[in-house]
Amino acid sequence: MIDSDDLDQLDLALLDALQRNGRSTFAELGALVGLKAPAVHDRVKRLEQRGHIRGYSAQLDGRSLGLELIAFVSCYTAPDAKYDRFTKALSEMPEVCEVHSVAGEESFVCKVMTRSTQHLDELLSRLKALPGMARTKTTIVLNTPFERDGISVRS
Repeated sequence: MIDSDDLDQLDLALLDALQRNGRSTFAELGALVGLKAPAVHDRVKRLEQRGHIRGYSAQLDGRSLGLELIAFVSCYTAPDAKYDRFTKALSEMPEVCEVHSVAGEESFVCKVMTRSTQHLDELLSRLKALPGMARTKTTIVLNTPFERDGISVRS
């Protein structure tokens, strides 16, 4: 359960519904939560202004777009690594979907999507050439039996 003083049950229901379908109309959302469209509009705008909704996007299928291989790349940085510059360089690589700063031996874990093992090898070469990179460790995903598309706002 999200613990935030400025969210009530209607807000949580709207967040949950928008997360499942960001293209829902205010009337459709209103029917789900028992409010008229103008009241839903006001609530959604307030949720956006407070930063609870970061944006709206389409969820693409990487495999259908030719991105057949998913991998997690652990990035071990050198002591002189400049983290802001390093993460900016990672974010500019189109194959890098996510960058997570983590506790442990590695500094970052990246989720990447590539067309093939050869494409992954090319990406790893570019990653290893980044200033501040000491080494990488790659785990290739064989199958994804479960993937949550959103955040659970209700327990």
